Amino acid sequence: MSEERSFGELLEESLVTIYSNQVVEGTVIGVKDSEIILNIGYKADGILTKDEYSSNPDIDLTKVVKVDDKLTVKVLKVNDGEGQVLLTYKRLQQDKMNKIFEEALENHEVLTGTVSAALKGGLSVDYGEGKVFIPASLVSDVYEKDLSKYTGQEIEFVLSEVNPRKRRIIGDRKQLIVAKKKEQQEALFARIEPGMMVEGTVKNLTDFGAFIDLGGADGLLHISEMSWGRVDDPKKLFKVGDHVSAMIKDISGSRIALTMKLESNNPWKNAAEKYQKDTVVTGKVARMTDFGAFVELEEGIDALLHVSQIAIEHVEKPSDVFTVGQEITAKIVDFNEEAKKISLSIKALELENKKREAADAEAEAKADSEETASDDAADAVAEAEDATGDLE
Repeated sequence: MSEERSFGELLEESLVTIYSNQVVEGTVIGVKDSEIILNIGYKADGILTKDEYSSNPDIDLTKVVKVDDKLTVKVLKVNDGEGQVLLTYKRLQQDKMNKIFEEALENHEVLTGTVSAALKGGLSVDYGEGKVFIPASLVSDVYEKDLSKYTGQEIEFVLSEVNPRKRRIIGDRKQLIVAKKKEQQEALFARIEPGMMVEGTVKNLTDFGAFIDLGGADGLLHISEMSWGRVDDPKKLFKVGDHVSAMIKDISGSRIALTMKLESNNPWKNAAEKYQKDTVVTGKVARMTDFGAFVELEEGIDALLHVSQIAIEHVEKPSDVFTVGQEITAKIVDFNEEAKKISLSIKALELENKKREAADAEAEAKADSEETASDDAADAVAEAEDATGDLE
């Protein structure tokens, strides 16, 4: 007959044998602020500290885990010095993520994660239970001065390096942006041609024009093509982010030239009817030179008032008489539609006024003379009648 074994021996046989790096499943039997206690079927309980559960220092263990929950963990130490088994949940999850990252790197898979923090040198991105670092140089295809705007955003990226031993999981967002823009550029150039109207967004402003994002490529709207009128500063017409509609003037390789000077809004279209010779017009002094003043009759149509035509008396230079923005009235003395030139004269109006005044004065004098002669005749007739009466 076999010897009767003690309860302790039977219990010892029922317990599992564990070793370091072994993956085991345990049942939560207690949760504290700093640790989780698990029954892992061993003679000692397993201890899962807060640091080994998550990398998040602000996590509240009492809210994410409760008694009787099942957790799969890895054994770090069979005996932590106090007879307890030290466990890790975080590292096991990281091992799983490392495998996922290695496969994603090999397959060039596009991943989507959430930016958890904007660091000095790049972005920290959460992907599943893992962390990916995207260097600032790989965040975009353009220099990003402020990375904080990405915090909390979901972004796409590919992996460029996976080195679990050095804990280097490096992401690359720039690669996707460049590829997408190339695709958009090819699609854009395949459908556009000179003379076509396109819409875009003002991306950048310079002294010589505006760069318009057409969705795949930028078009240049030169300052001379912004209006039929004179434009001194593009920033007075546009601001970054404005939505604009323009026509493709020319395509040269990857360069797209735009214009907003369309035939439909060409002010010279009906100019021959509106500005015939001898027509009196009103306009504003737009700019001046020593030889004359340029007068804006309407946006896109300027006329020259030569210094010799400013007044009957001698004028040394236009700035002695006018100021920019001053409204003047003058007569059109020449219209050249082909050369798009109009000549004005205030002097001609003054001479006409003088002639009119002289004619009016002459007419008035003549009328006064005729009235005097008529009065004299009437007096003579009256005297004659009086004389006849005396004779009778």
